[in-house]
Amino acid sequence: MDHLAGISAFVSAAETLSFVEAGRLHGVSSSAIGKTVARLEARLGVRLFHRNTRSMKLTAEGSLFLQRCHRILGEINAAEQELSDIQAAPRGKLRVSLPAIGTILLPVLSEFIERFPEVELDIDFTDRKVDLIDEGFDAAVRIGETNDTRLLSRKIGIFHRHLVASPAYLMQVGRPTSAVALLHHTCLLYRFPTTGKIEPWPVPEWESILNSGRLTTVSCNSIETLTYLALQGRGIACLPDFETKSALIDKKLEQLLLTEVSSPRDMTILWPTSKQLVPKLRAFIDLLISRLLLKP
Repeated sequence: MDHLAGISAFVSAAETLSFVEAGRLHGVSSSAIGKTVARLEARLGVRLFHRNTRSMKLTAEGSLFLQRCHRILGEINAAEQELSDIQAAPRGKLRVSLPAIGTILLPVLSEFIERFPEVELDIDFTDRKVDLIDEGFDAAVRIGETNDTRLLSRKIGIFHRHLVASPAYLMQVGRPTSAVALLHHTCLLYRFPTTGKIEPWPVPEWESILNSGRLTTVSCNSIETLTYLALQGRGIACLPDFETKSALIDKKLEQLLLTEVSSPRDMTILWPTSKQLVPKLRAFIDLLISRLLLKP
């Protein structure tokens, strides 16, 4: 606590460039601020101010230390605010970016709206990697790796993609025994809405297969549509396990190329480090994790 008091006194002195003014802000004498800063300088082994009878200014070391102190005090204030907000009811506008990955998120959104009626939920479904900070999002759910140091994150879980087809399709066309055998099948492909690129399938030599000019394909930018077409026996699709679970249990779809398909992917929720974890955001994150904790 003495260290924090010294840091707080130093920041006030550095921002006002006056021990008198810093003392007034802290309710102590200017000499008390001066002694606090002197003890801080002695502990750090550097001079933080150039001082004389007429003026004072920060040294180079003092300027660097001030930046660090702002961060420290900011984190403390944020922690205090978080604790005081825990008991507050979630309310206000919450803007979130979600991936277009099928219907898995819809029940969670419905439950959130029901449980937290004072939160105005603004949802943007997109495959685009939005800039949370520049575009003003409170949070985003993303698929795959994330490495933005400006963001905090919590992993929701891991899911896999499977190659699937209906029993009727396999009876009519046959079951592929290798990735190359896909050249003799109709492949139902997902096309990213923003870029127009085809999502790669997690099979060996996929790029060669796709670019061979021999592959029969149907492509669209809707996972729900691909699922429907696969169920209708229109071809082979590559779909997330949470999208195909019930159809596989009911034997309306069958998994293919089990030994060749490898596709574990992370699902993560991210939010800016600059945003406090206010009740509305905390409630949204907690509900996502509790409802979407996907097992490998």
